[in-house]
Amino acid sequence: MCKHILNAQVSIRAPCCTQWFDCSECHAETQSHPLARTTDMTFICKKCKKAFRKDMTAYEESDEYCPHCDNHYVIEAKTPQAAIGIEGEDARIDARLLRDQRIRSDPSRTLLRQEISERLG
Repeated sequence: MCKHILNAQVSIRAPCCTQWFDCSECHAETQSHPLARTTDMTFICKKCKKAFRKDMTAYEESDEYCPHCDNHYVIEAKTPQAAIGIEGEDARIDARLLRDQRIRSDPSRTLLRQEISERLG
């Protein structure tokens, strides 16, 4: 599995070392040489596990699909994104992080009103 492209549909054979990689960044991390460029590329489909070749000089829209299983492998890459989340107990055990929108809260219990009443009081 590639940690750079989460939805990689094919593995690509590097022409320089004849090893299989999911992306050029995976090659750069594991190899000491630069990735060689070529117009004839060899792929392995991750869906049907069969290899195929494509000539990149005569690449057409129909070449975006695996010739064996018609898996669309030219798609927008999903890369890992940082996310902020809340960690807490299971809501069935401790439901303090949940708020029921149907219950109207007491407006006098807001932080702003408490702060104002403390200043005036």
